[in-house]
Amino acid sequence: MTHLEKLRSDPRTVDELINTILAVTDEDILWNAIAVLHVRGSAGVLDRARELCRSMCQRERSLGATILAQLGCPERTFPKECVDAILGLIEVETEPEVLHDAFVALGHQSDPRAIAAAGRFDSHPDPEVRYALVFSLLGYSEAVAVELLIGLSQDEDSDVRDWAAFGLGTQIDLDTPEIREALAARLDDSDEYTRGEALIGLARRKDARAVPFIEFAWSSEEIGDKAREAAELLGISVNTFTSLECLDPPHSPHISN
Repeated sequence: MTHLEKLRSDPRTVDELINTILAVTDEDILWNAIAVLHVRGSAGVLDRARELCRSMCQRERSLGATILAQLGCPERTFPKECVDAILGLIEVETEPEVLHDAFVALGHQSDPRAIAAAGRFDSHPDPEVRYALVFSLLGYSEAVAVELLIGLSQDEDSDVRDWAAFGLGTQIDLDTPEIREALAARLDDSDEYTRGEALIGLARRKDARAVPFIEFAWSSEEIGDKAREAAELLGISVNTFTSLECLDPPHSPHISN
C-alpha cells in the first residue's frame, strides 16, 4: 500500500483527526493527521476548517488555515472556497502566528487575490509574517506583486530578503529594469543566500553585472554552487575561474547588457 493509499484509508473521523492535531506535540503524528485531512478533501473537512478559522482560539484558527492550504492534495478540492475562507481570516486577524499560517496557506493556492491581501501587510512588524507574505507572492508576475517583492528584497530580515530575491530572480521570467536593479542591489548583501539568489536572477537575465561577483565567489569558494550555476547560465566556462586567486569583494557595478 502506498503512502497516499494509507492516508486515504485512515478510518478516523474529521473530528477525531482535529482533536488529535490539537492534543499532540509529536510533529510526525500531528502532520500525519493533517495530511489525512488534506487527502480526504471533502466538503465536511472544508466546513470544519472554516469553522476553525472563526474560532476564538488562536491555535484553532492556525489549524483551519493549514487545512485549507492544501485541501484535496494532490488533486485540489474547493479552491475558491478555501481562498475565500483564508482571505476572510486575514481580514480580521491580528495574531502574527495566525497571519503567518494564513499567508503560507495562500502560497499553496494559485489565486491572484493573494496579491491584494499581501499588500496590506508588507510593513508588518513581525518578520515571520513578512516571510510568509513573500511565500504567498511567489510566481506572480503582476505589477503589484513584483513591486511588493522588490520592496521586500530590501527588508531588514535576511530570510525575507532571500525569498524575495528568489521570487524575483527565479520564480518569474519577467525581465524589467526594476527587477534587474533590485537584484543587482542584493549582489553585495550581507546574507550569502540572498547574494546567491540575486546572482542567479541576474544571470538568468544575461546581465553582465553578475560576472565580477561570479569571479569573486569562485575565487573565494563562496556560494560556489550558485556561482557555478550562474556561470553556466551566462555561458561562461568554469575553467575561466579555476586559476583565479582570491579577489577583493566587488561592489555592485551599474552596467548591464
